[in-house]
Amino acid sequence: MFIPLIGLSVYVIQVYPTLPDASELRNVSYQVPLRIETADGRLITEIGEKRRIPLDYHQIPERMTQAIISAEDDRFYEHFGVDLKGLARAAYELITTGSKQSGGSTITMQVARNFFLTSERTYTRKLNEIILSFKIERELTKQEIMALYLNKIFLGHRSYGVAAAAKTYYGKELAELELHEFAMIAGLPKAPSAFNPVANPPRAKLRRDYVLRRMNELGYITRLEMRMAQEQPIAVTLSGVRIDVEAGYIAEMARQFALENFGEDALNLGLTIVTTLESEHQLSANQALRDGLQDYERRQGYRGPLAQLDTETLANDDSIIQAMREFPAPGGLQLATVTSIQQNQANLLMRNGERGVLRFEGMSWAAPFVNINRTGSAPQKIEDVLATGHVIYLQRHNSTWQLAQNPQADAAIVSLNPRDGSIYALAGGFDFFKSRFNRATQAKRQLGSAFKPFLYSAALERDYTLATVVNDAPVVFHDDALEGIWRPENFTGRFYGPTRVRPALAHSRNLVPIRILQDIGVHPTINHAREFGLPQNELNKHRNLSLALGSVEVTPLEAARAYAVFANGGFLIEPHFIRQVRDFNGRTIYQADPLRACQIQCLDNDPSLAPRVISPQNAYLITSMLQDVISYGTGRTASALNRQDLAGKTGTTNQQFDAWFVGYNPDVVTSVWVGFDNPSSLGRRETAGRAALPIWIDYMRTAIQSSPNIPFLQPEGLVNVPIDPDTGLAVPADSPRAVFELFLERNAPETPSITPSTLRDLTRELFQ
Repeated sequence: MFIPLIGLSVYVIQVYPTLPDASELRNVSYQVPLRIETADGRLITEIGEKRRIPLDYHQIPERMTQAIISAEDDRFYEHFGVDLKGLARAAYELITTGSKQSGGSTITMQVARNFFLTSERTYTRKLNEIILSFKIERELTKQEIMALYLNKIFLGHRSYGVAAAAKTYYGKELAELELHEFAMIAGLPKAPSAFNPVANPPRAKLRRDYVLRRMNELGYITRLEMRMAQEQPIAVTLSGVRIDVEAGYIAEMARQFALENFGEDALNLGLTIVTTLESEHQLSANQALRDGLQDYERRQGYRGPLAQLDTETLANDDSIIQAMREFPAPGGLQLATVTSIQQNQANLLMRNGERGVLRFEGMSWAAPFVNINRTGSAPQKIEDVLATGHVIYLQRHNSTWQLAQNPQADAAIVSLNPRDGSIYALAGGFDFFKSRFNRATQAKRQLGSAFKPFLYSAALERDYTLATVVNDAPVVFHDDALEGIWRPENFTGRFYGPTRVRPALAHSRNLVPIRILQDIGVHPTINHAREFGLPQNELNKHRNLSLALGSVEVTPLEAARAYAVFANGGFLIEPHFIRQVRDFNGRTIYQADPLRACQIQCLDNDPSLAPRVISPQNAYLITSMLQDVISYGTGRTASALNRQDLAGKTGTTNQQFDAWFVGYNPDVVTSVWVGFDNPSSLGRRETAGRAALPIWIDYMRTAIQSSPNIPFLQPEGLVNVPIDPDTGLAVPADSPRAVFELFLERNAPETPSITPSTLRDLTRELFQ
């Protein structure tokens, strides 16, 4: 008697004061995954070790609580935290049988253990559990205790709480479950591994049927309901998080943002990150990039099947499917095996068990790959390409299958709002899980001719005009930085003589910008290009005449930001991809407040304005030239979009290592890059207009659907002057070959018949 009293005294004096305060459960913080969404509320992903969807008590269906009570604690609403009858029964079973036959823990005791204690099996822990249960019952209502329990319990397969389990095992919301499904979940807390319906369906059924029987005995369901539910099969399929929009590169960027701004626990705090992505834009970007790379692959030729399955493997479907599981299926590609060939078509078994047909038209491109510049003879029949047992990739195109390949080249696309920098879409490669290297933000590659607009913008600041004539003729430069002697030439290998600035940019002539750079100077050009957000350290690496041809290396995101200056009328915006962050309770804890480009009339000292880096006149003049790139220049394929508001520039580097197209309208600016991660030639015919521009066109077709098809707004301070197209000199308006050119008022040429005042009137008439 004396020894137990001493032990009790020690417990009361030393242990009891250290027990947690039950009131802490009112402000409990669950480990809830980080949720990442698009701007229009569609799910990109959830990131976290534990899958949990906490619910308030009133959100939990009554059938769920009834099933749990029947399985775990049928006297829950009667006891005060500890069920003495249950404890006595468990103790008696332990004494008489030597093993624990039934649990003595109530739901309240399990709450105490799950939130405050460990799972160690000691008498002290059990005593703490009992004492805490009393404290919890005094502090909280039964409904609050039940909600804590149903949100906390582990139910297998990373699922914590009944709502997460409903998603995991049935792919449903908790309220959508049927009686037998409630009973299945209610049977899991006792032993999530032993009674798991995925790992052990027979034992899971026994446990489920027991829960249904107890529900009947307690009067929650009728005998007929019990029998009907017990007859239901164990039909569960593990369901991951339902992804609405594939955006793996942005998801990783958002994860890093969360860790940097909210600490190492950010992935378990139940935060919701709302990105700036527009779901339709992102889906279109993914598809355009993948289609573009597949088109490139088809031009290079067919590298052959992934594997040739042997006769034994081909004997049954299960072995074929198992063999295909060894191969990845990136970028939405489908894996299939040719099971037979007949009547010029291949019969296929897909990795998902479905069957399909591939007709010869879907592989007629598949001439054998020789090298990046040459393919073998075009196939004449299906046997020239495929044989029974070939494991191949397929791509769905216009409701039919086409032969495809896992591309060796890669690409990136970035699209943003030129007015505030919010990113509409971003894909850093063919597939995030194939390569997590984000080419949109990390791959610095030479910009090629897509750099030329910045050089011409610098020239306009030094009194060059769009009508200035520069000689496109052979020249030899002696420059130690360029290995001594440099003989630049145009892509065509031809020289075009005296050329005005406008067509020089439209046709991407090389000698004209080189001569302009030599005239205005490398240092002023670098200082001007820096104003567009191009990295100073990269610009400084190219303090020579090669800068004119785009030797500077930038990322696709940096290129998009720089071109946004032209699109928005001269303002340098800051790209961003996070719009808002909400905590577990839905409170906004971060809200983006980007600086914006002025739209119509703004105060110079408005703190919400982004910094102006070039004049609106300069921006408009460059845009005017970049529209000609699309109208009749190297980007003329984009004229198929039938828009008045498109401008952009191709960029192809030496030996076709990199292909770019960067273009915009007033609402969307998009940058596309195509190349190899280890720089090498795409092929001598793979110019930007062939490799990158089609991706840009396919994406922009969707991205600008809602944009009004109206011309760019011309700012004040510009006039139209008739000029001779050969000399660039002003001529009378009635001259037979006169064309109109835009000039800044300060350097507009005068003609005998036209004065500056009449120039302004004429300009207004032309653009009304």
